[in-house]
Amino acid sequence: MVYRTRTYIAGEWDGDKDAIDQLHHWNKSKHWGLSFTDAHDLTQARDSSLNCSIKSSLATRFNSSKKFVLIVGKNTKTARSGRCQYCASYRSWTSSCSKGRSVDHRSYIEYECEKAIKDNLEIIVLYNAASVNKDKCPDAIRNAGTHVAMCFLKDGTYYWDYQAVKNAFS
Repeated sequence: MVYRTRTYIAGEWDGDKDAIDQLHHWNKSKHWGLSFTDAHDLTQARDSSLNCSIKSSLATRFNSSKKFVLIVGKNTKTARSGRCQYCASYRSWTSSCSKGRSVDHRSYIEYECEKAIKDNLEIIVLYNAASVNKDKCPDAIRNAGTHVAMCFLKDGTYYWDYQAVKNAFS
């Protein structure tokens, strides 16, 4: 039996890598008190894997997680990576998989959000912005969990808001 002790972090890695990196920085630093064990350290899928194989690997990580953290940026809701339509094994003329696997039209982010709800994980939604805009959040978790802005604006400059993130984790 696997104990659910890890934190699963999701986000649109191309657009929000800075926020994801900042979360890891706070976690690894001896100066900051944010502490979590990243579920992504458990198992990895190769980028060249089939989308369904990657989702299977994600499910393994979910099975050891008690918290789900989604970083929401400007492209999170519209990200399409992970949908079967973008896999080389997808046959559009039959809407089927040439490998005989089931077809899943959800992106990785949509899959992760729905799985977090299904697994009843504690949900933390962190916005890579100075305000919370739930219109940018995937529908599955729009009204679930704690929603917090990761930044604040002071004198025309954006700063990371460690305390707001720390409070969301508490």
